[in-house]
Amino acid sequence: MASKQEFLVYKGYPLARSGKTIYYGNPYDPYIIMLLIASTVKVGDVDVADKVLVQLMNTDPAVPPKDKIVNRSEKRGLYAALDIANIWLQRANTQS
Repeated sequence: MASKQEFLVYKGYPLARSGKTIYYGNPYDPYIIMLLIASTVKVGDVDVADKVLVQLMNTDPAVPPKDKIVNRSEKRGLYAALDIANIWLQRANTQS
């Protein structure tokens, strides 16, 4: 019997990772954030995100692919990227 998979949650929004791409937000909301890890640095034995591309994306399937990206920025480190992502996501989803 399959069990329900729990997602990691940051400030009330779920996080899902696929390789170097992290999706932040509920896919049923009007907007979601896509974080792309552009580069990493080695800290001990662990690779840590260095440059992260943050993109606010529209989830409406009727929107053409070229218009899906509403806002973008590049941040140093995953914490800074998630910090701006949370602000953008809250603003976008409350305004729509």
